[in-house]
Formats: sequence, C-alpha cells, structure tokens
Amino acid sequence: MEPKFTFTTKKIIITILVLINQLYFSQSRDSIKEKGILPVTIYKKDFKEILPAQTLSGEQLERLNSQSVADALRYFSGVQIKDYGGIGGLKTVNIRSMGSQHVGVFYDGIQLGNAQNGVIDLGKFSLDDIGEISLYNGQKSDIFQPAKDFGSSGSIYLQPKTPYFSGNKKTNLVLRIKNSSIDLFNPSFRLEQKLSDKISASFSSEFIQSDGQYKYKYQKKRPDGTIANDTIATRYDSYITAKRFETSLQGNLNNGDWNVRGYGYISDRGIPSAIVNNGFDPKGQKLLDRNYFVQAHLRKKIFPKFETQLKAKFAYDYTRYMDTVNVAETALKTDNTYIQRELYLSSSNIYSITPNWDVSANVDFQYNNLDSDLKLFSFPTRYTSLVAFATTYQWNRFKFLGSVLGTFIRENVERNSKSPDKSEWTPSVFLSYQPLAFKNLTVRAFYKRIFRMPTFNDLYYTMIGNVFLKPEFTNQYDIGFTYQKTYDHQVLKSIYFKADGYYNKVENKIIAVPTTNLFRWMMTNLGDVQIIGSDVNIQAELDLGKVILKPLLSYTYQSARDFTEKGESYYGDQIPYVPWHSGTFTLMADYKEWSFNYSFMYTGKRYDAQQNNIEYNLIRPWYTHDLSIQKKFNWYSHQFKVSFEVNNTLNQHYDVVRNYPMPGRNFKLIVSYTL
Repeated sequence: MEPKFTFTTKKIIITILVLINQLYFSQSRDSIKEKGILPVTIYKKDFKEILPAQTLSGEQLERLNSQSVADALRYFSGVQIKDYGGIGGLKTVNIRSMGSQHVGVFYDGIQLGNAQNGVIDLGKFSLDDIGEISLYNGQKSDIFQPAKDFGSSGSIYLQPKTPYFSGNKKTNLVLRIKNSSIDLFNPSFRLEQKLSDKISASFSSEFIQSDGQYKYKYQKKRPDGTIANDTIATRYDSYITAKRFETSLQGNLNNGDWNVRGYGYISDRGIPSAIVNNGFDPKGQKLLDRNYFVQAHLRKKIFPKFETQLKAKFAYDYTRYMDTVNVAETALKTDNTYIQRELYLSSSNIYSITPNWDVSANVDFQYNNLDSDLKLFSFPTRYTSLVAFATTYQWNRFKFLGSVLGTFIRENVERNSKSPDKSEWTPSVFLSYQPLAFKNLTVRAFYKRIFRMPTFNDLYYTMIGNVFLKPEFTNQYDIGFTYQKTYDHQVLKSIYFKADGYYNKVENKIIAVPTTNLFRWMMTNLGDVQIIGSDVNIQAELDLGKVILKPLLSYTYQSARDFTEKGESYYGDQIPYVPWHSGTFTLMADYKEWSFNYSFMYTGKRYDAQQNNIEYNLIRPWYTHDLSIQKKFNWYSHQFKVSFEVNNTLNQHYDVVRNYPMPGRNFKLIVSYTL
C-alpha cells in the first residue's frame, strides 16, 4: 500500500518563494551603513537574562571530544542522554527527568518537529556547522520570540555558524576530514561567500561512513544481581552511511536582518539491537531517513518602539524501518514507511511602553500530517494554533517576566476515531533580583506550567494508540543564584558559579500498559512523577604565564520518583534511567599554538526499565576519561589544524541503556584546513 499524499506541496513551495521574494525586495529598498557582512544583529534592549543559559560555543565546541550535538550536551548539568551505542545509534535528550517529548530543539530559531513520536534524534546533527549550543530550563528569558518558544519545559537552541569576513576577504573555505579506529570516514567542507556589502551565502556538506564495529563486554546476571558469566564480543549492527547538506542566504536591513536556510539529511543505518540471551549476531534492523526542510526569517524594527519578526518553515521527513533478517519464526517481518509533512508560520511583535517595560504578542500556526503503509492506519492531520502574550519589567535591580500561552489543537483522520479538540492556557512567571551589597550576585526564581500533546503514535498507532489520551502536564518550580566576577589578578582572571534547586511534577504521564492480552499494549494516562533536584555549574579562567587554563565543572542531583499507584511494588521508586548523581569535569589548556583538553564524565547508579528498584535491575555507575590535543600550523597565510583524540581512555565497558553496550577505547584524528 502506497502512502497517501494529502497536502499540496506545490502550494507550500509557492508560499516560500513569495516570502523569499518579499525578503529580497524589502532588503533592496534599505540602505546599509556598515561596510562588510557582520554577524546577524539582534535588536533588543540590554535586558540581562533572568535565567542564564548553559552554553558551549566556538573553540569550546571544537575541542570537546564530540561527534554530534548529543555528545556535546553531555557536558550540561540536568541532562540525561539516551545513547543506544555506535555512531548510527539513536541519541535522545531528557532535561530534568521530564521526558524527551518535553524538550524543544530549535535550529536557527525555529523548532525541529516530529509529530510522529515527539523525539528528536540529536545524533543526526553534526557540530561542524554549529556555532553555539544553548540550553534553557523553563524557557528563554526573551519575550520577542515565536509562541512555540514558550511551549516547552526545557529548550535547546542550535545556532549555525554565521559568515563573517575580516578585512577585504570575500571567501572563507574550511575543509575537514575525520578518521577513527571505529572505521570512520567523515569528510566535510564549509564555503562562505560575500555576495555584496549586504548579502552573504554559505554552503556546507558532509559525508559519514562507518561499519560501526567495535568490541564490547557482555555480562549476564543471576536474579540476586551477581555476575553469572561475561564475554568480549563485537558489535556488528551499528553501521551508517549518511550525507548532510545545508545552504543559507542572509543579509542585513536598516534596523533588521533576514535569512533563508535549506537543510537535507539522507542516511542508511543499522539500528543497534539489544544484546540478550547471547544474541551477538546482527538482527537486520535498518532505518532509512530522508529529512529536508527550508525555512526563512525576517526581523525589522518598524518604529522606534515597535519591532516585528516573521518566520516560516516547510519540512518533509521520510522514514523506512525494516526488520527482515534473522527474525524469529514466530515474529512478523517488518517493512514500514512513514511520511511526515510540516508547515509552520509565525509572527512576533514587541512594543516598548517605557524604557523599562515591554510587551509582546506572538502568534503561530502549524500543520502536521502523517502517512504510513501500516494496515488500518488513520492518516492523521493536526492543526495547531498558538498565541502568547508576554511582558517584561525592570525596576532598579529587580526584573520580572510573565507570559501566558494559549494552545488550540484540532485533528482530522481519514479512518477510525479521532482525538477530541483541545485548548489550554498555561502561565509562566520569572523573577530575578540583584542585592545591593553584592553586585556580582543575582538570585532568581520561576514557575512554569506547560504540557505536551500526545504524539501521533500515542493516539493512532494501529492496535496500540488511544485517541482519548489527555495532554501530559509539567509543573516546574525553580530557585537559584548566579555569581560571576572578573579579576585583575596575576593568576585568577574570572570565576562563574551557578546553582539551582528545583521541584517538578509530571501529571497524566503517558505510558504503555499491557491489556488482557500480554502481547498487546495500549497507551494510557497513568503516570505521576515528582522530581526534586539541583544543578551546579562552575567555570574559571587561570593565567599561568604562557599557559591558560579553563576548568569547567557541572553536577546534577535528581530524585525522580514514581507515585502512580500506591498498591504497586515500585510506588515511590526512582524512575528508570535517572541517576541520583551525575557530573562532568573539563579542563582546557592553551600553550602557544598547542591546545589540550581533558574530560571526565560520571553517571551514578540507576535502574533499568523494569521499574522496581531491586538489585537485579540495578545498572552500575560508569565513567569515562577523554583526552585530546590540537596543534595549529600556518602555511602561506592559511591555517592547518590537527587534532588527535583518545576517547574512553581507560577502556571502560558500560551501557547507557541496558543491553546496548558502548564502545571501549577508541581514537580519532581530525585534520582541517582554512582558506
């Protein structure tokens, strides 16, 4: 059965072309006083963020031993990464134990969508084109943003690199190749071109190929938790062949800016299987992805007190999942295709009532549909309208931000029952205060109530979905402080300290439960999860003469307990895969043209998905030590950079997810050339 195409792609393309045309002529009418292309300017008042973000950017990102965005996020506090192993394995993020579906991931200011299951695979996004990664708990302390930016419990912003041309340069070119002991071949390039004093363009592409083979240690436990046997085996089903390409066109206006971006990702990869019952052979599960999107952005200050921005996006995602090799005789062979389409439009507006008081009104519309060749599939379509009203006020050292988000959802299906229409209003309040006696100290607090809609899989997956699911709500309470200071000292140059304590409650958590037939499960609202935790971040800069040191420390404590049903044996237990303690330590050192990086990552004990906190379900703590060294060379006014990495230096065998073993010690060589 062929997937149905229920949306007219031609109309979407025409809409985007009209928007691009308007951007061009709007820009051509305005004059640019500055000469040369500068990074995109954001026109807003000097309103220091109430909730500071955790941020990695520039040289920091390049020096971390990270292949993808998911690897870099491990260095943030309050984050759990589910990694199923290997370069091609699925990698998802969870902030403060509220669930991956509550995390909004934004690429160049517009949210990445997945209406099918609500999870973004961050392993697809390379760091080669990323200039900055920021993580916000609650939301960004900015009221001049799309309504969707108010709609997540936590947000990750991926900001692509912006072309910048120094002096009289009109072309920037970076060539890079990566190779590793896990048979990785990963060439890439990025080309930036200055088209005029007003407009620049960029194009980048990347190819990834790896057989994904690596050795791991497999252990089998007795019911009392003791080790029955272990062996060393080789992972064979984590191969990947992927191509990524991205292009952008951007420019400055008089009191504004605009850009248009296109993105494509094509991959053929094996899905790592769980290693159980001595099943060391590949299982034959494959995933084919074809992901494309085009998006545009326009920001303009219309009047001295009024500013507006428009955003638009169209995304097309094709996924084919196959499990046709080495399946058990009693199992059904699987070969299913899914096609998602998304259209997104946004208008944001901000008005300054006084120099210290701003208000904003933001309206979004989003269209999603899902086609599949599953039998008896519903072919759902979702129409989402969002409106957000927000205000900020600053009085001396006191700052306030308040917002309310209205979400209105209507769905249609071509067969079977549909989910009822939904409408919700959800508030948030953010406060910060700088005590008079401590000008480097800021205390802050926030409350936010928000929800996530059930995904298409939750509602309409054949024989499993439940169209009467309620939205899953989170209530967040946070209090914290930040201390930062620069010193005119011979050794200590700066210090930054941030600490937060929080309480989160998840209501109507959507979970899968068995029916009277144990081979058939159904989605339902049962969960009640309460999370108490704290995050700590410390950074400093030390000058030891010819050596510059930058230590970074992050620590997270979380008690995330399941209070769903009092009669169950797991009532009050820690929820699966959430450790009580986790942390990272990174030390960056610079000496002339040499750079050194050491990273330590620790995840404490936790329990697997069997719910009960018993010895048999316990997953032992794991930790890794990573090292890297870089050297810069200049050749005819052009720069070569060579990096050598040793990951998991002590060759520890561990699982992030039970029965999905991670690679042991491995090496990577990176060579880049800048023209």
